[in-house]
Amino acid sequence: MKYLSTRNKKLRFSASEVIVKGISDEGGLFVPEIFPVLDEETFRKLSETDYPHRAAYVLSLLMDDFSEEELLDITTKAYSRFDDLSDPCPLVEIDDNLFILELWHGPTLAFKDMALTVLPHLLTASRKKTGHSDKTLILVATSGDTGKAALEGFKDVEGVDIIVFYPSEGVSEMQKLQMTAQKGNNVSVFGINGNFDDAQNAVKKIFTDKDCIKAIKDKGYSLSSANSINWGRLAPQIAYYISVYADLLSSGKISFSDKINITVPTGNFGNILAAYYAYKMGLPVNKLICASNINNILTDFLTDGVYDTKREFHKTISPSMDILISSNLERLLFDLYGDDKKISELMKDLKEKGKYKIDSEILSKIKSLFAAGFASEEETLQSIANYFEEYGYLIDTHTAVACSVESDYEINNTDSIPAVIVSTASPYKFPSDVLKAAGGGSYEQDAFKAVKKLHSLSALEIPDNIKELKNADIRFKTVINKDNAFNAVLDYLNAKRG
Repeated sequence: MKYLSTRNKKLRFSASEVIVKGISDEGGLFVPEIFPVLDEETFRKLSETDYPHRAAYVLSLLMDDFSEEELLDITTKAYSRFDDLSDPCPLVEIDDNLFILELWHGPTLAFKDMALTVLPHLLTASRKKTGHSDKTLILVATSGDTGKAALEGFKDVEGVDIIVFYPSEGVSEMQKLQMTAQKGNNVSVFGINGNFDDAQNAVKKIFTDKDCIKAIKDKGYSLSSANSINWGRLAPQIAYYISVYADLLSSGKISFSDKINITVPTGNFGNILAAYYAYKMGLPVNKLICASNINNILTDFLTDGVYDTKREFHKTISPSMDILISSNLERLLFDLYGDDKKISELMKDLKEKGKYKIDSEILSKIKSLFAAGFASEEETLQSIANYFEEYGYLIDTHTAVACSVESDYEINNTDSIPAVIVSTASPYKFPSDVLKAAGGGSYEQDAFKAVKKLHSLSALEIPDNIKELKNADIRFKTVINKDNAFNAVLDYLNAKRG
């Protein structure tokens, strides 16, 4: 299995090489040359085994420079950090033909753990396979959850340092505490004055600037990423969509070849792209439903084919989705166009003009599989209230966006296809908003008081890593302008050399 760049498909790399590199030198993203397809027999075999075995098998199809046994060792170690090793992402039946995939039972209570507990092991093994002698410096831009998951995954990993940039006023209080109190001797965190796109653009600039790369190389480091631009981050996410279908089969809720709908709360397009890749690998899908908050650039794009970032940016109660530049969309467009030059043109237009438009036939292909919608702040809160009142089930503000959009889809479509909603975070990461929406009285500004009240209201167990945050030492308080990101990196590396 070889990988090529979305902006230069003449390049060919192994899985290990692209995991170490993170992003292609010209700014393109790595994608598999082909996608293997799973047949009915394979799905049935997967339905009879546990999640680490399922994930290892799916990864083995995509990374043939790793053995399945090697990958099973990795997935077993990764998912041992979850509430249940055998079933780290339980599928919960909410109503007839309505299921929620809970992806937040890992160490940082967000779906990013499903991949970011795996990636450190993949990167360590990949460094050995490629004879990588330099240390690896991982740079991460985060809208909230990726940062903590990456920090937790890579803390004290030998040969690796990690620096995270987050929008200083664009994450929840719990998300900020999780990052700024992070332990580990190889980690650093910087707030950025601006939004996620500012943080992401600052990191991308470092990755593609030859002078920056050389300066970092001179200090004994090579760059890599833990964002979903890194294939090693994205690939493990494909596995849980394959696993969903295996769970539905084993429970008798569907027969093989029955199609399902999957609704994903989406910001950077990585999570729903993983569902698309699972579809390419044989997952029977009717619709992939892209759910956005009021930063609804993806809804507009999937409707009219125009990606236009020249619009107002909104800070919302679902901050991990407050994104206007969805990096992983590039991978979908490359898959549909198959033309690296066209992708380079589109990305150049995005950088220089802030917008691009795709061809009508490509938009038609997208619409044949994807549906899209968005939820206002009021609709998001109402969705939390509805699910708690009707099902006694508590959801966070991001999952609520998906629940609202899925409900709208059901109203406008009369099919009776099983619906899977992807739940991306624990309600306790956003306790004040969830508490107010679920009927907990007036808005509680203090997040930890909100946690207690939410527990009293719902009886949902408070995770230990939320309890521990209350008295955690804040290690990282620095906030910088986006133009100073590279200087912050150099300052960190200079201090490391001491």
